[in-house]
Amino acid sequence: MPESTRAKRTHLTSTSPTGRIVQAVTQAIAERRLMPGTKLTEAKLCEIFDVSRTLVRQALNQLSRDHLVTLLPDRGAFVSEPTIQEAQQVFEVRTMLETLIVRDLSKQITPAQIKQLKSHLASERKALRSKNIAERTSLLGDFHVLLANMQGNQVLREILSDLLLRSSLIALMYQSSQSAEESHAEHEMLVQALERRDTSAATKLMKQHLHHVEHNLQLETQTPDLKTALTCSLEDFGR
Repeated sequence: MPESTRAKRTHLTSTSPTGRIVQAVTQAIAERRLMPGTKLTEAKLCEIFDVSRTLVRQALNQLSRDHLVTLLPDRGAFVSEPTIQEAQQVFEVRTMLETLIVRDLSKQITPAQIKQLKSHLASERKALRSKNIAERTSLLGDFHVLLANMQGNQVLREILSDLLLRSSLIALMYQSSQSAEESHAEHEMLVQALERRDTSAATKLMKQHLHHVEHNLQLETQTPDLKTALTCSLEDFGR
């Protein structure tokens, strides 16, 4: 998950029980270990995190405010299920924001930033070769936040971080190896355009890239195991 996404909830630190739950669930969603529609049973969450129902409810309320969880009266909490219309709107907004980001960045990018982007591309290639689905998913998303960081607009970066999490919800199944490789190849072309300071090509490539990502989305219904999905997050944050 992008560093800015992890860091944006400074009011809920990973050392607090509520913050630990929020971050673990958020990471599981971002890495597509928790799929849309998954029921987040309060009793199960209490058992997994060894906390009270009060703390679990606080975490679920925070996740609901972040649009990652839907709270339904008399039914409980579920990982949000974006509609087709919402998915289209998310990618429409991403396209507007990210073309603006690369347009500005192409005019001011430095050799050091190009070097950083190329280093990130090398990490993407390594993850693709290793077949590490969680890592490649995280890195492909991190690329977009890295561009926003370089562009320098803090507000745009925070908005984009939220949109990337919602994009993870929209992708109901793991990205296929083929589509991941296509995304990486498009990232490489985009960096080449930025290195040339070719504003027209960079904005066009970003639009095409996001269109391809949206077009390649596949829908799949599955019933995940809540405890299994969150185990990795618990290992990251500590019990």
